[in-house]
Amino acid sequence: MKTFEFWFDFGSPATYLASTQIAGIESATGARAVWRPMLLGGVFQATGNHSPATIPAKGRYTFVDFDRFARRYGVPLRYNPHFPINTLLLMRGAVGMQLRDPGRFPDYCAAMFRAIWVDALDMNDPAVVGRALHQAGFDAQALLALSQEPDVKAALKAATDEAVARGVFGAPTFFAGDQMFWGQDRIDFLKEALQ
Repeated sequence: MKTFEFWFDFGSPATYLASTQIAGIESATGARAVWRPMLLGGVFQATGNHSPATIPAKGRYTFVDFDRFARRYGVPLRYNPHFPINTLLLMRGAVGMQLRDPGRFPDYCAAMFRAIWVDALDMNDPAVVGRALHQAGFDAQALLALSQEPDVKAALKAATDEAVARGVFGAPTFFAGDQMFWGQDRIDFLKEALQ
C-alpha cells in the first residue's frame, strides 16, 4: 500500500490543523499516513529556525491565517495563552505509545492536540497533563513513567535527528517518497504527488 509520512509535534497549531485532514488525505489518495513524532524544539535548534510567534507581527498574522483554515476545515481552534508549550514530555509519550501500545497511539495524539489547541490547557504543567491524560482514558502515571524510559528517550532523539537529516526544518512536514512538503497549507501539493 502507498504511504506518506506525517512528521509532527503537538506544540504546532499548523500541525494540529494538518492532523485534522489526515483521514481526508488518505481517503482522497488511497495512501496511508505514517505518523512520525519528532521534537520541534530540537529541529529548530539544529536548523536555526524559529517559531513564527517569535516575530510579533508574523505571529499575529499566522494565527489569523490558522483561524481561516480552521473555519475552512470545520474544526475548532483556540489560541493557547500558554504557548509556546514545551512538548518534550508529550512527544516522548507519543513515541512510547507507538512502541508499546500502537493501537492507542491515535487516541493519545487526538487527546494531546485537543488539550493544546481546542481546550487551550497549560500543558507545560505536569498536573494538567496528568488530568488531560486521565480524562482521555489513559493511566497518567504509567505514561509519565513510559516517557522516562531510556529507549523511548533515545527513539525520540533518533527520530528528530532523522528528520533534520532529511531536510525537515518545521512542522508539519510531509513526505511522499522523497518529495517533501512543509506546512499544512501544502496539502493539495501532497495529494497531487500521491495521486
